[in-house]
Formats: sequence, structure tokens, C-alpha cells
Amino acid sequence: MATLDQAELVTIGRIERSFGVRGEARVRSLSDVPGRFDHLDEVTLLAPSGKSLVTRVTHVRSGGPTLIVGFDAFTTPEQVAEFRGGLVQVPRGDSPALPTDHYYQCDLIGMVVQDEAGTVLGRLEEVLAFAENQAFLVRQDGKELLIPAAKQLVVSVDVAGRVMTVRLPEGFGDL
Repeated sequence: MATLDQAELVTIGRIERSFGVRGEARVRSLSDVPGRFDHLDEVTLLAPSGKSLVTRVTHVRSGGPTLIVGFDAFTTPEQVAEFRGGLVQVPRGDSPALPTDHYYQCDLIGMVVQDEAGTVLGRLEEVLAFAENQAFLVRQDGKELLIPAAKQLVVSVDVAGRVMTVRLPEGFGDL
């Protein structure tokens, strides 16, 4: 399989650490699709260093809050360690279509976030999950802004243009 461009891939998990001595990895699912890891065949792994690797999935089993995943490319914990914090990705075409106004997290991460006047608030760096809802962590110039992922606050999302426009209540984010 040829290496795909990042725009053609969807992130479904994050490698947390190695598991055992046979090169298995603890993977946290970043997918809302039930059973998303049940029938994986080939995936792309993206290390924090930027190194990319296409490999087959040999097995997946539950490991509590994470999954224990075997990859053909790894036979030792040291090999897994190189990809610790890395992403597990699949071709976009293998992912189910989403309803209108729903987005894959990997499409949102890195977007410029601006208010309705066009003032840039920062870049969306992470989507945080809380018990009742989600929030966008936006950073700029060392400052952080936590914006609830609520339909009444998100005016528009331009995935192709990599811009999210939000409507913040007056005084929101002021120090």
C-alpha cells in the first residue's frame, strides 16, 4: 500500500505505551464509532517525530479503558516506544460518513479559530471530553481558551479552509 497524504487519513486512536514484551501497544480509541477497531486490517502509524509507518494489525483485545493492539511492524517494546504518543490512522474512505454538522476530531485539530468579526483567537489544539460535553482547547501566544463544543457557539466550520468561526458570549475569555 502506498503511503497516503495526511488529508486522506482519519485518526482513530493514540498509542499510549507498549504492553508486555512482544511488541504490543496500549491504544486509546479516539473514535465514536462502536467496534471501530474490531476488523482493522492495515493502518498508518504516525509517530510524534513525524515518522510514518504502514502496518497490518494482527490482533485487538480489550485492555480496560484502552485496547491492546498487535502490529506486524513491532516485535519489541522498544519499537513501540518510538511511536508512543503517535496516532493510529485509516484511509478516510474506510470511515463512515458523518451526519451534517458533525466532524472527525482529526479534521478540527489545527484549525484557526476566529470570532464572527474575524479576530483570530488561536489554533484548536485538542478536543477535550467531559462527562456531559466536549470543549475545544484553543491556544495562541501562550494563552489558552476553553470553548464549549456547543452548536449555539460554533457558527461555521470550514474543513477545507481550516477555519472555525465561533460566537462567544460578551466577556468570554477576558482575564
